[in-house]
Amino acid sequence: MLRIYSVAVQCCAVVGQLAEVIARRDGALADQLRRAMASVVLNIAEGSGSQGKNRNARYYNALGSAREVTAALEVALAFGYVPAIDAELLAALDRIRATLYRVVRR
Repeated sequence: MLRIYSVAVQCCAVVGQLAEVIARRDGALADQLRRAMASVVLNIAEGSGSQGKNRNARYYNALGSAREVTAALEVALAFGYVPAIDAELLAALDRIRATLYRVVRR
């Protein structure tokens, strides 16, 4: 299992709390944010148990979902649903994306 798996799980807790706040104004965006964050964790786990092209495909999916999480947070900020996005959360998401990028580029 990639070490960033635990980082992704920790991000789920923070993103889940933000999704609750966002849901008060935009249920669809909150749902998409939750699903994207869950997809990061689930695809990292699935990729860890896969080989070859399937492994890379799962990690690519996790990478795309991590990008989607960040984009959804930025949309929520732009729409005024949240006052700020925690810098530690953004750094953790960046670490997840960077790790996954390095893994799929091998």
